[in-house]
Amino acid sequence: MTETAAIIGLGIMGRRMLEHMERHVGYRPVALWDPDPAACRIAQTLAPEARITASAEDAIAAAGIIYLACPPGPRKVYALAAAAAGKAVFLEKPLGVDIAESEELVARLKESGVPAAVNFTQAAGAALTGVTSAARAGEMGDIVGADIVVTYAAWPRSWQKAADWLRFRDEGGMTREVISHFLFFTERILGPLSVVWARPSYPEDRQLCETHMLARLETTDGRPVTIMASVGGAQPDRQELTIKGSVASRRISEFYIDAVSDGGPFIEITERPVDPRATSLKAQLDDLLLCVTGQPNRLATPEEALRVQKLVESMLAGKS
Repeated sequence: MTETAAIIGLGIMGRRMLEHMERHVGYRPVALWDPDPAACRIAQTLAPEARITASAEDAIAAAGIIYLACPPGPRKVYALAAAAAGKAVFLEKPLGVDIAESEELVARLKESGVPAAVNFTQAAGAALTGVTSAARAGEMGDIVGADIVVTYAAWPRSWQKAADWLRFRDEGGMTREVISHFLFFTERILGPLSVVWARPSYPEDRQLCETHMLARLETTDGRPVTIMASVGGAQPDRQELTIKGSVASRRISEFYIDAVSDGGPFIEITERPVDPRATSLKAQLDDLLLCVTGQPNRLATPEEALRVQKLVESMLAGKS
């Protein structure tokens, strides 16, 4: 069965999802909405048969699955409107920036009973699936902790600049946008985390988002998760999560490059996909179909996304 889909928010993430829904046999995008007419025009070229609606509410009414790629601020309103209409909800991360608002969102989504998931892009991917399997099988020995390293020459990155809100402290920043993915991955392997200490650095302009983040998190039994993130300097992007085992460790680079070390150099253990983004999005969309039909799936739940949000906001506030 082909699922009808509406997309609210037609920036870079909304258009990417639209493009891959168009490719996927399980989806038919039928309704699109964004307050920016230029974004609507671009999206229309990707899905000529979809309708640009007059409002977000019209888009929600037109489809069975509602994908929310708008900034975090209005996401709760649209998600609850979709849930009230009995529609499945697929939200971009972060779930939100206000903890109380997100707690209410998660509770009301649960009460509604509609299928709901959050798009942490590694959830259905081969890397998380492979590391989870290895950890559960004991192939890594005891899991002793994790390291997260993220560095960028500039933030937002060149392909993100159209989403201007990403550079502001209120909703943007690399901790919410990138580190959150690795926190989700880490909690899937190590279990719930808490922030022991965190030191963000901000520019003089208090409207702008963080430029550095140093933090130590711990599992309930005291295993450490160390975070080092920075912006600045001529360098390529670096995005790495290392899950450390007593026998073998796994390092995930750029969200999908899976490598293993038994104490020596890390060796890649899977073939790199020709189109990593297409592979990742197809896996997410495959599992979204399972989610909306009530079947077991690997997607992030709203409850998991709320836990990650609480960690992120605690880190951004700083803790000594």
